[in-house]
Amino acid sequence: MYIIHENEREYRFGDSGPKYLMKGPRMNFAIVQFQPGQDFKAHYHNIMEENFFILEGEVDVIVDGVVNHLTPGQLIHIEPGEIHYVLNRYDKPVKMISTLAPHTDPDKVDVENYTW
Repeated sequence: MYIIHENEREYRFGDSGPKYLMKGPRMNFAIVQFQPGQDFKAHYHNIMEENFFILEGEVDVIVDGVVNHLTPGQLIHIEPGEIHYVLNRYDKPVKMISTLAPHTDPDKVDVENYTW
C-alpha cells in the first residue's frame, strides 16, 4: 500500500499530458490535462485497455475515426487495438483520470499520419 498526493508528480509536458500517480505493477493511474488547442498523438495499445473519466472541461476523444465529445462526469472505455486520439478544441483546460490495465510496458503503438 502507498498514498500519494498529485502535487508530488508533474505533467509530462509541463502544463499538460499525463501525470502518473501509479505505474504498475498491475495497472497505471494518471491525471491527464490538456490546455485549449492541445492534443495527444494517435495510438493504440496491444494489451492494455484504457479509461478516461472527465473531471473538468470538455474534450474530444476520437476512437477508430469516431469523434466522442465528452464532458464532466462521463467515462469512455477504449479496448486494446482501438486507435485513439485526444484533442481539446475548447476554450478551457480539460482534466481527466486515465487508467490502463493490465500494466504492460511498453504497450503503446503510435499511429503515423492518422486521419479521422
